Amino acid sequence: MSSEKDPSTDIFSPRYERQRLLPEVGEEGQKRLAKAKVLIVGVGGLGSPIAIYLAGAGVGTLGLIDDDIVSVSNLQRQVLYAESQVGKPKVDCARERLLGLNSDITVNTYRQKLQADNARELIAQYDIVVDGTDNAAVRYVISDVCVALGKTYVYGAICGFEGQVSVLCRGKATYRALYPEEQELKDAHAAKAVIGVTPAIVGSVEAAQVLQLICGYGEPLIDKLWTIDLRTMQTFVIRV
Repeated sequence: MSSEKDPSTDIFSPRYERQRLLPEVGEEGQKRLAKAKVLIVGVGGLGSPIAIYLAGAGVGTLGLIDDDIVSVSNLQRQVLYAESQVGKPKVDCARERLLGLNSDITVNTYRQKLQADNARELIAQYDIVVDGTDNAAVRYVISDVCVALGKTYVYGAICGFEGQVSVLCRGKATYRALYPEEQELKDAHAAKAVIGVTPAIVGSVEAAQVLQLICGYGEPLIDKLWTIDLRTMQTFVIRV
């Protein structure tokens, strides 16, 4: 489902006033945001803050891909959703929430899984792919397709109180370079234990990376891996 709009509409809206005041953004940055197309793979714990902050910032076109429905166990961390939406498709609920936040943007939804047979067609339509999934096999697919198509992959992952973010497929680093043992990761059981603020923080960092890449300011995590442990508040940035 989509709702096509002119991406240059309302870039001077008062809603963007505070970020336009930043020299790193300004009018030119806001224009870039309005023209940008970003695909978010998974609209769960990570995808919720990613989608909310990119929509709020005025990213012109957001794609949401997820085949899941809202469940009560999601609500502890997936802040896109409400109790009244339990049992409904996540992408439909997320689209409604995002357009309620910012009706200037376009939100395309795909109620399906991203996998090898559809990834190329979907990713080709977007400039940047952002990781909101918890599935290692899907991450290899995203990375491989982004390399093939020359797209940027903003990677993020969480476990418990820990998280990490990197910008892949923009420089030399790929997900395969980060985690070369593909079968071992695919066979591993995904950890379910997590405190709700972990995806909030990590997803927000992913969104920050997207804004940096689109507007062209600062030093994005290209070929670098940022990590955080919320039990100690220790953070590191290492080369990958």
